[in-house]
Amino acid sequence: MDWHGWFTLAVVLATLAVLARETFAPAHIMLAATIVLLLAGIVTPAQAFSGFSNSAPITVAALYVLARAVERTGLLQPLLTGFLSGSRTDGGSLRRLLPVSATASAFLNNTPLVAMLIPPVTDWADRTGRSPSRFLMPISYAAILGGVITVMGTSTNLVVSGLLEARGQPPLGLFEITPMGLPVALVGLVVLILTASALLPDRRPARSDIGEASREFTVHLLATPGGPLDGKPVEDAGLRHLQGVFLIEIERDGEIIAPVGARTVIRGGDRLWFVGKVDQVVDLHAIRGLVSAEQQHLTHFDTAKHTFFEAVIGAASPLLGATLKEAAFRSRYQAAVVAIHRAGHRINTKLGDVELRPGDTLLLLTDREFGTRLRDRPDFLLISQLGGTPPGVTRKAGIVGIVTLGIVLVAGLGVLPMLQASLVGAVALILFGVLTAGEARAAVDLDVILVVATAFGIGAAMENSGLAGWLATYIVAAFSDLGTLGVLLGIILATSLVTEVVTNNAAAAVMFPIALVTAERVGADPRVFALVVAVMASTSFLTPIGYQTNTMVYGPGGYRFSDYARLGAPLTVAAMATILLVARMYYGM
Repeated sequence: MDWHGWFTLAVVLATLAVLARETFAPAHIMLAATIVLLLAGIVTPAQAFSGFSNSAPITVAALYVLARAVERTGLLQPLLTGFLSGSRTDGGSLRRLLPVSATASAFLNNTPLVAMLIPPVTDWADRTGRSPSRFLMPISYAAILGGVITVMGTSTNLVVSGLLEARGQPPLGLFEITPMGLPVALVGLVVLILTASALLPDRRPARSDIGEASREFTVHLLATPGGPLDGKPVEDAGLRHLQGVFLIEIERDGEIIAPVGARTVIRGGDRLWFVGKVDQVVDLHAIRGLVSAEQQHLTHFDTAKHTFFEAVIGAASPLLGATLKEAAFRSRYQAAVVAIHRAGHRINTKLGDVELRPGDTLLLLTDREFGTRLRDRPDFLLISQLGGTPPGVTRKAGIVGIVTLGIVLVAGLGVLPMLQASLVGAVALILFGVLTAGEARAAVDLDVILVVATAFGIGAAMENSGLAGWLATYIVAAFSDLGTLGVLLGIILATSLVTEVVTNNAAAAVMFPIALVTAERVGADPRVFALVVAVMASTSFLTPIGYQTNTMVYGPGGYRFSDYARLGAPLTVAAMATILLVARMYYGM
């Protein structure tokens, strides 16, 4: 391998490292890597930007429009409501919820699908006295599994389809991935239903006075000098036995008082740190003598006109790595952050100085239109109004259902390719007035589209430089004693490792050329190896950062990083074993 290969290897490793650190948005990192490879002469301009003329990103964009129409019309609400009300046990509820999530995800982009499911499932869990942590991660995993059933189920499948098309091969048919993806999904759902209740911990706090709280939020309040609480012991001030909220410490003149006893006297100017269930944290602001430590940001808000939202920071957010001060959060969003939850850990510093990370959940006080204003922007991965009512089913939900069915039938029967079918469906939704042209345009996640498009340049660089062939040689050498299935196992393991560290689309871009060269070396069908990359790049279960839906449930579920591996490890092993079995029995390897 000459210097082109070593240079490409350095760029790819640097790209993976920066993606893993989540310092910048994945789209920016992938675009920067493509430009570097272009400037080095590894790829031509046509190769570097071939993804922008490929069918994959356009198809992904059209399917985002379809998903927004489903969300806007409440098409899935009756089905979801019926399944949520039908069981009294966690296991029974999972048996009802997970197949619905997986089936819907086979035909809708799973990221907006999970965003639709989180608020009603969380509210239902709270009403029935259950912990959302028992359900949100399994729902994310079920949506991921459903996404590998059809080509339209996830953008990763469309990336692989586009990469095949760029090599002069036919794109993947709608159900071409089904013989491999469906068994993986079915086995995965069985594993989830059997193990989730046992492996997922109940993340409700142990202290009895926090009651049924399922998520911990930290909020800082100040005791007003000369106010009703100044000079009173904690118990006499009514702060000892609050429902769902616990006073964890008091900061006075730079010194920390912890633990806080019942007879600890509150002084004016004390900073009181509370932790507890989000709804009760909100209620703390009604206690006379306490004001928010961030009061300067709250003075313009009236709770009669405004409300509280949860907002989850995603990997593509412009807030990533910035503090609230640096981002000028209050003026930028017309919202005040009154608490921050970082899964499994309390934020014990001034809110304005907290450097935001993916999965951080912000409790915001803002106007009631905040969710509508920010819904189509990448700033937050998930926005959920606290105490809000789920959207009802509109009269145009039937139109969306017919359009969705039409796309599946037309593409599935081969009447039109997936690109044309999805574009016709998106245009039909606009013509029938389900969405305006502006709403359809805003529904498209441009960061995902950019990642998909730039993936083609990186893949071309790996082939041009000889890096893909070099890596394929090592994989064949390491696993050839186990036969073709053993070599396929090497591709499976490598893809699984990469997708847990970086985004699923980036993993597909890196592994696709390696997989195809490897298949050619052992005389196997390259399309089968491509399908394996598509499935394994999508099935990210071991970390909260490998897939967007995993990040979305991180904060609302109160999860810790290790929770993902606890449930994800058996699921990953089951997916790998199923792929090998299908490769042997169906594809004759």
